[in-house]
This record gives sequence, structure tokens and C-alpha cells, in this order.
Amino acid sequence: MGKDYYKILGCTKGASDDEIKKAYRKMALKYHPDKNKSPGAEEKFKEIAEAYEVLSDAQKKEVYDKFGEEGLKGGMPGDGGGSGPSRGNFQHYSFHGDPHETFRMFFGNENPFESFFSFGGPQSHSHSGGIGMGGRSFNPFQFQSGRDVEDMDMDDPFDSHNFGRRGRKQDPAIVREVQVALEDILTGTKKNLKITRKVMNPDGRSTRNEDKILTIDVKPGWKAGTKITFPREGDQMNNTVPADIVFIIKDKPHSQFTRDGSDLRYKARISLRDALCGGTIHVPTLGGRKIPLTLTDVIKPDSVKRIQGEGLPFPKQPSRRGDLIVEFNVVFPDHISPATKEILKDCIPSS
Repeated sequence: MGKDYYKILGCTKGASDDEIKKAYRKMALKYHPDKNKSPGAEEKFKEIAEAYEVLSDAQKKEVYDKFGEEGLKGGMPGDGGGSGPSRGNFQHYSFHGDPHETFRMFFGNENPFESFFSFGGPQSHSHSGGIGMGGRSFNPFQFQSGRDVEDMDMDDPFDSHNFGRRGRKQDPAIVREVQVALEDILTGTKKNLKITRKVMNPDGRSTRNEDKILTIDVKPGWKAGTKITFPREGDQMNNTVPADIVFIIKDKPHSQFTRDGSDLRYKARISLRDALCGGTIHVPTLGGRKIPLTLTDVIKPDSVKRIQGEGLPFPKQPSRRGDLIVEFNVVFPDHISPATKEILKDCIPSS
């Protein structure tokens, strides 16, 4: 069995010229010796170059598709008879052995990144051929902030990680607030948000409006102010990179609770009698239950009671929850009779 050039490039048999080019671009960048130091990477880089040279050439590709590597390099069944590529007019192929030459011919330079990186100011070039910044040598294979070069879509003119490709600048971020109910912060939820944006038509000049759904996976305990960024989902225009869309989580006002970090605050309305003499109230929870709370002490205007573990999840430890803090609104009567006043004077100490 000869080499499977399609498999080497990671594409399927019958792939178009554009698909073959894109596959070579991705694999060559992944296994380039300047980036990939793993054992066998250099040999893989060479195989990728050979596979591309065959599949990007219509005649070689036709022969390979019919007769495989053996027919391409060592002679085809039926040589000297028949018609088409099986005839002797095809010169047997052998790889020239220099994958860097294939790389240079494809990108037009030993360093294909030079045309992709623009820093908006004078550029000094290091002796190694990379772009220098302030006299420091620059290696484009390392300047990805943790993002593998394999993941860079070099065919995507709107990929902001191409750092100013063709001089494009990215539009300012579009920031929107998203109100999330406390019940959803308790359990987590998905928010589907529809946006309408302009996208380029195939002619590369005109645009059309397109609706798209962006999904936010709200995690239990997320704090107000949490930002979720959807890179390059803004309007597509000819000379700019689409803006990032940024959503900021905001607590939706609740009829019973307010938020204090991972704690919840609830204001209980109690009578003056219960404040002085005690009693039992039933405190609602965010989950829908009611918890009985017995009052034995005198409730003063600044009194609070804590019910542990009935607040919101901690963002980094969602198995733990904050507390439910009960504040009190003591309701005074609008009127009391003279007889009641005399009784209260006898019962309540003056100081």
C-alpha cells in the first residue's frame, strides 16, 4: 500500500482545490519545524509537502487517484497502451525532497506571517527574519497567547488573531446588558439571544442582514457584571474586522429578594406585638419553600437573622451557598386606645 496523500492532509478524496490548499495551510503550520519540536514532526512536514505537490497538480492528482503512489512513482498498469494518463507521456513523479521550498512557494516567503502582522508603527526586522518589536526578536509561531496556530483560520479575513491582516482594524466592541432572574442564578440556565448583523455577500462588496442566535450558558452563582464575549460577531464590512459582542450579566429586580454577593436579603414585615413579645414567621426561599423562623428576642429596627445555606451558590464552589439574611420591618399601629396606652405604660419599662 502506498501513501494516502488525502489522509496525510486531513481531507477526503475528491476534495476541491480550495479544500486541498486550506488543508495544506493548516497542516504545514501545525508541523512546521519552527513550531513543532515533537519527534517525527519534521518527517511529517515533509510528507505534507509531498502530498500537497501531488494533489495540487491536476495531472499528478489524476494519476494518483487512478493508480495510487505506486503508479505515480513506479510505473502505471498498462503503460504503453490505452489512453489518458496511463500512457507513457506521463513522467514518473519523485518528490524533490525540500518541504521548505514547497512552504516558501505556497506562502511566497519563508515567513508567511510577515504580511499578516501589522503593529501600526515602524517595524524593525530581526536577523532571523521575524518582525522585531523594540529590538526584540519576534517568533510568529509563539505569538498566539495560548491559541495554537493550528486553530488560526488563515482563510478567515475577519480573524482578529491575524493581527491586522491586510491592514484591517477591529471595530469597537458592542456591549449589551442581559438581565438574569435570581432563580436562574440559583440553578443556572441558557439564554438564547437573537442578534441582527450585516454579513458580506459573495461579491465581497454588498451586505445583507442576517439573524443569528447567540447562546449564553449562565452558570450557578454568576455575579452581576460577569462578561461574556462573542468574538467578531458584529457587522461585516470590507475594511474592518467585525466587532466583538459583549454581554454583561445584570440581576433582574426581584419582588422579594435583593442580592448581597452570594447572600440574599429578605425584609420580613412583622407587627409591633411580635417584635416585642415574639412569635413565628414563615420566610420564603428562592427555591419556593417556606422556612419557619421563631422569634424569641426583642426585634429592634436593626435586627437581622441568618438562615444558613439558603442564599446563592458561590461562583467558584457551586456546591456551597451563601445565607438568607432576614431583615425586619416592624409595623407600628396607626392608633391605640387610651385604655391600651395605660396598660402599656404599666407593662413597658420607660428605659
